[in-house]
Amino acid sequence: MKAMIFILALISFTVVAAAPKSIQPVENELLAVEKRIIEIYRENVPAVVNVRSIAVQTNIFYGEEVEIPRGMGTGFVWDAEGHIVTNFHVVQGGDEFVVTFHGDKGEYKAVVQGADPKNDIALLKLQKLPKNLRYVNIGKSKELNVGQMAMAIGNPLGFDYSLSRGIVSATGREMLGIGGVKIRNMIQTDAAINQGNSGGPLLDSSGRVIGMNTMIASRSGSSAGLGFAVPIDTISKAVPQLIQYGK
Repeated sequence: MKAMIFILALISFTVVAAAPKSIQPVENELLAVEKRIIEIYRENVPAVVNVRSIAVQTNIFYGEEVEIPRGMGTGFVWDAEGHIVTNFHVVQGGDEFVVTFHGDKGEYKAVVQGADPKNDIALLKLQKLPKNLRYVNIGKSKELNVGQMAMAIGNPLGFDYSLSRGIVSATGREMLGIGGVKIRNMIQTDAAINQGNSGGPLLDSSGRVIGMNTMIASRSGSSAGLGFAVPIDTISKAVPQLIQYGK
């Protein structure tokens, strides 16, 4: 009996001694990739804008003009002159456009400088510039690699200045744009894109714009990991012409 008691005590002692210690969390410890994503967001979000489209109609009973909201999208500041790139379908049918910035309570009116409907590109021009105007760094899309990191900043479903992260899923996609015209060389990404993201920038790990988020392929109407962006090389060719000629 004494021997049995000794054995049980020994087993109990061994179990207690072998129990693993809990891992104490380290406060504010971030991975290098997390720090980089935070930096990219902070560097670029001042240049990302919310674009509100308004239609102006005349009240048939009183003869007064009435402003009717048509929709909301995203855009990004292209240069120090206050040109803003967005999708054509964001501004289509609008008469007036109101632009707001992250951390700025002001509202800024903009006019359409030009449009390239076939590639779903539109260029707005701010009528008045904010005090601390910031614009994006333009990258290249020709040599993108499938698998490299991609980040989208926009206003999905009205949630302003949201960030989503994924990868470049494919390049060279052809997708039907507005009016049934094919947009060539589109970038496919699994970074979450929803309604309201249209016109926002798609960024690489260097914080440069590589595309403009434009559409999704989804049966439910919500993000299904199939987002498509107009490549920045196409936009870079179009913008100077839109500034000079409007088309």
